[in-house]
Amino acid sequence: MRPDTPAAHTTEAERLLRTAAQYPGDREPLYLQAAAHLELAGDRQAATALYDTLLSSSPTSPLLIRSLKAANLWEYGHEAEARAIIEGVRSARPTDAAPWEIAAETLEAHDELEAAEKTLTEAAALLVTSAELPHATQSLLTTRHRIRRMLALPHDDWDDQADLLHTADVPLDELHDPKRLWSLGSEDPAELQAEITRLRSELGTYRTALSRPFPVAVLHWPEPELDELLTAYPELEAEYPTYRAHLTDIEASLRELAQAGTPNLGIVRATVPSYEAFAASESTHPSNADLLPQYATTLAARGRATGWPPVWNDACWCGREAAYGECHGED
Repeated sequence: MRPDTPAAHTTEAERLLRTAAQYPGDREPLYLQAAAHLELAGDRQAATALYDTLLSSSPTSPLLIRSLKAANLWEYGHEAEARAIIEGVRSARPTDAAPWEIAAETLEAHDELEAAEKTLTEAAALLVTSAELPHATQSLLTTRHRIRRMLALPHDDWDDQADLLHTADVPLDELHDPKRLWSLGSEDPAELQAEITRLRSELGTYRTALSRPFPVAVLHWPEPELDELLTAYPELEAEYPTYRAHLTDIEASLRELAQAGTPNLGIVRATVPSYEAFAASESTHPSNADLLPQYATTLAARGRATGWPPVWNDACWCGREAAYGECHGED
């Protein structure tokens, strides 16, 4: 269950920090989740302290952390510092979409729509290089589409691409129509019902995003690890009859989830020592098959998931020296 009170958010932040102490190799994603809970608890100074701790320790995603810190600082009165950080992030030209989008949404939240649109346009020029885009870049185009609609700007090629990528029942142009608020004061039942439908569509999207803070992940055992696992725990052979079947099941499971509309899918690479340590932490035996999905979820929560599907021409997730489109991406 998601925390819904400041005290619950504080408790969750403390739990995440304890987990980070146990797993120092995963400190960065755990600290970021803890900082988010501290912000929701209203303890923004403590959240800033966590961001500063991460930035002082050579993080893997410094520009993402800086963007999050800027958003947090602006919320409790440090506007000048937040603006300076955002300009620094823009000047650094991140190759990931997330720092750009967080910076732009911070500007948007403080009525800096033109600056937000300019930031996202700079990002699109850098990141949109093909028709197949990572989920984060698709999200960036959607945010840019919304802000441009608020500014009454005409569609451009990136707006058209955002429309094509949008899969919900209600078209993106309709969701982002700034005139929608007028319909809330309408006395026409048909207009009100149409607005309820649009709001439900938006709410479903937001609920999905909030309930999936980390990917829905499937376990992948590399062949040597799977051999070691089944040698030590033959009870699991029913789950993994052969390595080939294991790989086939991974792709099939993820495609089934995608077809059902599940977003934010991923794959986590399993190892026997890690799995045994997890079983010990849960006070159960590694031969217990019910433990496998819990292990996958825990690895994903610790930032170990790789997004699925890969870009068509990128290396396949299975580890073979072949492009995804020529390996497990084939129909």
